[in-house]
Amino acid sequence: MDAAGAGVRSIGVCYGVNGDDLPSRSDVVQLYKSNGISAMRIYFADREALDALRGSGISLTLDVGDRNDVGELATSASNAASWVQANVQAYYPDVDIKYVVVGNELTGTADASSVLPAMQNVHDALASAGLADSIKVSTAVKMDTIDDSSPPSAGVFNNPSVMEPIVKFLASNGAPLLANVYPYFAYRDDQHIDLNFALFQPSSTTVSDPNGLTYTNLFDAMVDAVRAAVEKVSGGGNVDIVVSESGWPSADGRGAIVENARAYNQNLINHVGQGTPKKPGQMEAYVFAMFNENQKNGDATEKKFGLFNPDKSPVYPITFS
Repeated sequence: MDAAGAGVRSIGVCYGVNGDDLPSRSDVVQLYKSNGISAMRIYFADREALDALRGSGISLTLDVGDRNDVGELATSASNAASWVQANVQAYYPDVDIKYVVVGNELTGTADASSVLPAMQNVHDALASAGLADSIKVSTAVKMDTIDDSSPPSAGVFNNPSVMEPIVKFLASNGAPLLANVYPYFAYRDDQHIDLNFALFQPSSTTVSDPNGLTYTNLFDAMVDAVRAAVEKVSGGGNVDIVVSESGWPSADGRGAIVENARAYNQNLINHVGQGTPKKPGQMEAYVFAMFNENQKNGDATEKKFGLFNPDKSPVYPITFS
């Protein structure tokens, strides 16, 4: 506990590189350190970033890469061993790698069948290297893997044939499930959601769950819906939830303005140590994202999730301390 009485708080920031004007990897690591950001997520084994992280003390969540990489790891244990040797053993412990993420938002796609075998092969490679106790293997899911998320205790996986074996694998290895949780998209797509409820601000909206818990913000309700789905799987009660992405865009969409982005992300940072009603007192979460990335695909808002501009100036004031 800290002096303020908050619980265990771990907050990081996702570092994407889909921009043509971003700072050098070493400058980015310094920007994390100067802002007191203690954890980073990267989306592929970026050698320049890994080199820049050596000795930094920044905790790393390391994705294996895109669906092709996941497929290669799924089909061959030797591929997984080579990947672990090149991208984990070559850097750890100089780089504090905490999680290896096998597939970002793939469990609801045609590539879902590759995720678990790839996770198993990477875990086995880490075990062979004596690292399976220190570095946990997981995957990151979207909220669309959850049905019946209101009230949160009704949460259930809509693809149990994919997710139940994954949850059992995580339980057997003491690993968490990673979930990308975006109240912004829920708010954008549902005219009935109160903005303040989505921004962690005082709201006339509360959600009362039949299990006796009360929710005063949308983020907690979404996280606990994932937790409820996980707990419905045999052994899933021991699997924690890490929020591997959450953020709010500052432009180009409904409710996407600087004031709302700052309110959401600052309130998220301040809230994480409180946990959720279902699991109070601790949480690990990653804000998306470090930079506005001008080459991101999809909706215009995708380019505007950054805390910082490419010139390293803040998009809005934010504090991690």
